[in-house]
Amino acid sequence: MSNANNEIVRDPTIEETEVNQCSSCGGNTVYDPSTKGLKCPFCSTEVAIEGTRENTTEHDYIESVDMKKHSWDDEKRVFHCDNCGAETLLDMDKVADFCTFCGSSHIAVTEHDAGIKPALVLPFQVTKEQAVEKFKKWIKKRYFAPNNLKKDYELQKITGTYIPYWTFDSKTHSAYIVKIGTYYYVTETRTVTRDGKTEQITEQVRKIRWRTERGTYNKFHDDVLVKASKNVASDLIGKVEPFQLSGLLDYRSEYLSGFLAERYSIPLKEGWMNARAIIDNRIQTGILRQETGDEVRIVSVDTQYDAITFKHLLLPIWISSFHFNQKVYRFLVNGQTGKVSGNAPVSVWKVVLLSLLAVIVIGIIFLFQDVL
Repeated sequence: MSNANNEIVRDPTIEETEVNQCSSCGGNTVYDPSTKGLKCPFCSTEVAIEGTRENTTEHDYIESVDMKKHSWDDEKRVFHCDNCGAETLLDMDKVADFCTFCGSSHIAVTEHDAGIKPALVLPFQVTKEQAVEKFKKWIKKRYFAPNNLKKDYELQKITGTYIPYWTFDSKTHSAYIVKIGTYYYVTETRTVTRDGKTEQITEQVRKIRWRTERGTYNKFHDDVLVKASKNVASDLIGKVEPFQLSGLLDYRSEYLSGFLAERYSIPLKEGWMNARAIIDNRIQTGILRQETGDEVRIVSVDTQYDAITFKHLLLPIWISSFHFNQKVYRFLVNGQTGKVSGNAPVSVWKVVLLSLLAVIVIGIIFLFQDVL
């Protein structure tokens, strides 16, 4: 294809990288989840990766929130999708040809910095072929989907993508006020009507006596995990969680060879606010367990957060979609556990039929109850 100046214009493609070059044929090796090492797709040469878990460094949150520290710019550059806004990280010598999140080709390199380099990564354990098989089994179990879905859908390209997460540590000191209720019983007499006759009955009635208490609750919160992506639907990714974080390893670029990584779209400060909401819920639960009483109600909690630290993690997800009746349905496969989550069409007739069946069953049950 040529432009107005008769220059040859080539469609953008993902170029080969020399970072993980095959020692046998010079090809670009990629990470193989089945062997947990690098493999050359041309000559099948395999290279082991020595996975380690030595990086225990926690970055100081206060120092890092407004500073460009621990940068990833020496390894990655950022591609921005004009269609959905997602930003994908690729090696410095690669070119993106489509957006893994929406499929759009309207993407271009941007001057945005790559951001904070990840400390740990959870390498893919589910291969592409296994992810496709997991999806096929999942779609066969869509009982409310139209009958022809299983043979008429068109599976789109499935892409292995590392999704960014933040994990936070914090010491908290909370001063709280609670109301504690203690049950007591009084005897009361009241008038009732039974079978047209008025009579008085005496019964024990429960009352509650409240008192106000103050206290403190101290806790260290370790590795509070929050998603750092706005581009993957929370309802979908929540259904393929949890990840088994015991499998985290020190970040190495080899684990990303052949895969994509998303640049975090939830910045560090917003990530901490999300983590703090989780911490606050845990503090309230802890206070309720700490106080004893028939009922405990929290009036107020004033919490001080100290020694806040964080890490940037990458967790594996297979992302794809399928077409059915001119509509697109997205789905995810957990790259570690193989758990699938997605959207699928629903047959209105199947839902109506099931509802009618439920009404009939309930009607039969009531009929038999009346007979008995």
